[in-house]
Formats: sequence, structure tokens, C-alpha cells
Amino acid sequence: MGYARKVGWVTAGLVIGAGACYCIYRLTRGRKQNKEKMAEGGSGDVDDVGDCPGARYNDWSDDDDDNSENKGIVWYPPWARIGTEAGTRARARARARATRARRAVQKRASPNSDDTILSPQELQKVLCLVEMSEKPYILEAALIALGNNAAYAFNRDIIRDLGGLPIVAKILNTRDPIVKEKALIVLNNLSVNAENQRRLKIYMNQVCDDTITSRLNSSVQLAGLRLLTNMTVTNEYQHMLANSVSDFFRLFSAGNEETKFQVLKLLLNLAENPAMVRELLRAQVPSSLGSLFNKKENKEVILKLLVIFENINDNFKWEENEPTQNQFSEGSLFFFLKEFQVCADKILGIESHHDFLVKVKVGKFMAKLAERMFPKSQE
Repeated sequence: MGYARKVGWVTAGLVIGAGACYCIYRLTRGRKQNKEKMAEGGSGDVDDVGDCPGARYNDWSDDDDDNSENKGIVWYPPWARIGTEAGTRARARARARATRARRAVQKRASPNSDDTILSPQELQKVLCLVEMSEKPYILEAALIALGNNAAYAFNRDIIRDLGGLPIVAKILNTRDPIVKEKALIVLNNLSVNAENQRRLKIYMNQVCDDTITSRLNSSVQLAGLRLLTNMTVTNEYQHMLANSVSDFFRLFSAGNEETKFQVLKLLLNLAENPAMVRELLRAQVPSSLGSLFNKKENKEVILKLLVIFENINDNFKWEENEPTQNQFSEGSLFFFLKEFQVCADKILGIESHHDFLVKVKVGKFMAKLAERMFPKSQE
């Protein structure tokens, strides 16, 4: 009886593994058609939420690319990374093992099937594989399959109903950066859904901490910023990031151009919400923030940063909050904007910028800032 039970468990495991591998092959064998796209600066709608006021940023992504069908995922054991003869043999064995597994999956798959959408039964098999497997290359392949399927609106509900949100979120605890990035991509695509957001909010603090502490400009950090951007498309969960605004400004100042753009999208979402303006003004900003306004900086970075400042300026009651300046510490964004002369010196130094639109935008912003901050001095 005991022997029969063991055979049954082994058989069940093989069936689940084979089925999930077949699903992964079907999903990754061709380029996905009819991708959902959202133009930058669009409405930023979330499934079942409705229109969001202002230009909100929604960053979903998929991991499919033109070369995905030729990309072999091979996991090497630790000892295979040593530059020795034994390590070379171990790496060769790992490559051969991955090749045999890939050919076995291809043999089972229908050679004429171009369908990249998995059925609920197939998605459940892939989720079982994510939950049960500990091999990085298997987890990576399974998460790519889930991420590509989560790019379709109807699959976001199915994956949630199959219990996929906590299964994928558990992978965030891994130390493998590649696997963590793929898990963040899956959650990012799933988060473009109101009910999924309500369930994913419990992971926002962990994602925020991981994003801030990850290696600067790393793929994990960028994936985390995209997920946080999606979670802040509406005002409902923005307050959960209130204590991290200073860190986002730090990432913006220190990061490369791609990181800057991702942080700006997140800050633009926050600046659209009047309830978050005080938290933005309270944030400590690097002294290098003013130096970004120079003709060497990317034009789009300058323009988006000005939009953030304009939104803050429009949503904050300067006259009513005049007696409460002691709530803002030195080095905060409030004092960066309040010290008009210093701010003007830094920003108006861009008057020699080669781009006419940048010069016009800066001039309008400074005029509005002066009018709102110093109405009495102009009498």
C-alpha cells in the first residue's frame, strides 16, 4: 500500500511538471500578438476602476521579445561557476540537461500551435510549478509564462481566482535577482486590476523597501518602480508610500536616465493627489536637485520635473499654510521652492538652454511660483 502511494505521488508530480512545461513552451514559442499598450500620459485607467483624473502613469510590462524563442534558460550549480576543469564539465552537463528537457517539451507540443494564451487548467499547472519548484531556471520560465498571460485583462481575474497572487508574491523573498525581477513583472501586470490591487496592497511595503535598497539602476529596482507606479494610478494606496518619498527623490538624483523616468512617473502620480502634496513638500531632497536644470540634462526629464512642481504648487494652499512653515525641515522640497531667489538662480540659469519649449515652461513655472508664494510682496 505504501509503495503504491509513493508511485501515485511520483506520477502526479511528473504529470504536473510535464503539463506546466508544455504550457511554458506554448507561451514562449512565438511573439505574443495583440499586446495591450497604454500611451504615456494617457488616462492611466485600472480595470474596473474608471477614469483617473489627470495624467496618471500606468506601467505594465511583458517579458516577451523577438528573440525569446531562441533564448535558452540554463541553471548552473554553484560549483560549476569556478574556472576549473570540473566546473567546465559541470556546466556542459547542465547545458545538455537543459537541452534535453527543452527538446522533450517541444516533442510533446503541437508543432502547428501558435496560441500563446493558456487555459485556466494550464495556468493552474504553471502556478503549481511556481509553488513547488526550487530550481531558478524553472521558476524563471514559469514566471515568464505567467507574466505574458497576465498582460491580458481576462487572465488577471483567472490567475487571482486560482490563488496566484500570494504564490507569486512569495517569490519576492528569493535572493535570486533574475527570479525576483520576473515575479515583480508578473505582479506588475496583475496590478492593472482593481481587485488585484486591493489584494496586492499588503505587499507594497516590502516592494517599496526592496526597490529602494536594490542595486541602483538594476532591473529589480526598475521592475519595483513600475509596480509601485501601477499601484499609485489611483489615490487609494498612495499614502502607503508617504515615508519613502525622500528615498524616491534620492533615486531620481542618483539614477541613470531610465531610473529617472521611472521615478518621475511615480512622483507624477503622487503629485496629482492633493492629499499627498504635504508629504512631497516634507520630503528631503538632495542638494543636487537644482543642478538638474541645465542644458545637459534630458529635455523630457526637465519638463516632467516641472510638471511635478507645478502640480504641487497648484494643490498646496500657500497662504493658509504660511504659519506652519516650522513643520518643514531645512533641506525639504518646501524650502527648495520657498527660497525663491535660490530657486530662481538655479532654474533661470537654464535661460540659455537650446530648447525653446524648456525655456518657455521654466518661465511660466517661475511666474506662477512667484504669484502664489509672494502675493503680498507684489502689492
